Amino acid sequence: MSFFGKIFSKIFPSANAAEVQAAPTPAPAPGAPAVAAPPPSIPLGDVPAILDAMPGADGLNWRTSIVDLLKLLGLDSSLAARKELAGEILYSNGEPGSAEWNIGLHKQVMTRIAANGGTLPPELRD
Repeated sequence: MSFFGKIFSKIFPSANAAEVQAAPTPAPAPGAPAVAAPPPSIPLGDVPAILDAMPGADGLNWRTSIVDLLKLLGLDSSLAARKELAGEILYSNGEPGSAEWNIGLHKQVMTRIAANGGTLPPELRD
């Protein structure tokens, strides 16, 4: 399972993580046969409410910190793991490990969760 798939399945255990798209599907090359678009996402639930209800959420800043989000979900939050996640979702802004990069990675993860059916307020995606 992909790293993003692990994040998604921790938030939505009943969802089929195999259908989760970590990164947008690239556009086909000119003249290439068209590929069917993925099915539209199905609303899965209010992500902040789900995460706030998890044990330990009150002691972590998961709303802005990718490290705290991964810790809350019981996943590896090391720089190597975050680099793997960034590569998977095609995120490359800033110096890996910097505050700017971590904040941007967090926003990209939240945006991908929303794109796959999670309900998030705009301030967590934008």
